[in-house]
Amino acid sequence: MKKLNVNVSGILVRYPLLILSSLFNLWIFYFIFTPLTIYPVYFIIKAFFDTALMGNIILINKIIPIEMIEACIAGSAYYLLFILNLSMPNIKFRKRIKMILFSFLSLLVLNIMRIVALILVFMFSISSFDITHKIFWYALSTIFVVGIWFLEVRIFRIKEIPVVSDIKSLFSSVKKVKKTKRSKKH
Repeated sequence: MKKLNVNVSGILVRYPLLILSSLFNLWIFYFIFTPLTIYPVYFIIKAFFDTALMGNIILINKIIPIEMIEACIAGSAYYLLFILNLSMPNIKFRKRIKMILFSFLSLLVLNIMRIVALILVFMFSISSFDITHKIFWYALSTIFVVGIWFLEVRIFRIKEIPVVSDIKSLFSSVKKVKKTKRSKKH
C-alpha cells in the first residue's frame, strides 16, 4: 500500500507540474530562455561585427536586423525535455533536478551555437541561408533533443521509459493491492 501511495503522489505532483508549465503557450520557458539565448548570441556576434541589441533584435553593422523570434528560442524543445524528465517514476528529487539542468544547459549551448552559425552563414553567404536554416530547423533541432535525451539516459543510467513506466508502475501497484486484499479475505 505504501508503494502505491508513493507512485500516486509522485504522479500527482509531476503531471500537474507538466500541465502548469505548458500554460500560456509555454510562457515560462520563453521567459527564462529568451534572455539566456539572446545575450550570449549578441556577445558572440559582437566579436565579429559592429553589433547593437534592441530588445529581441540584434542589429548587425547598423543595417541588418536579426530578430530572435520564439522559434529561435526553442521553448517547445525545452518543454519536450521537461516532459521526458518528469514523466518517469522512481527518480530521486536531486537526481531529477540534475537531469533537468543537464538537459536544459545542453540544449541552451547547442541552440546558441546553432543561432550563431546561422547568423554567420547569413552574413557570409546569404544564398546558402535558406537551405541551411531549413536543415537546422527541421533536422538539427530534432537531433539535438533526441541526442540530449539519449545522452541523459546514458549519463544518469535511466532505466525507465517516460509515461510508460508510470503506467506500468501504477498497474503493478494496483495488482499488488488487489492481491493483498484477496489474501486477507481468505
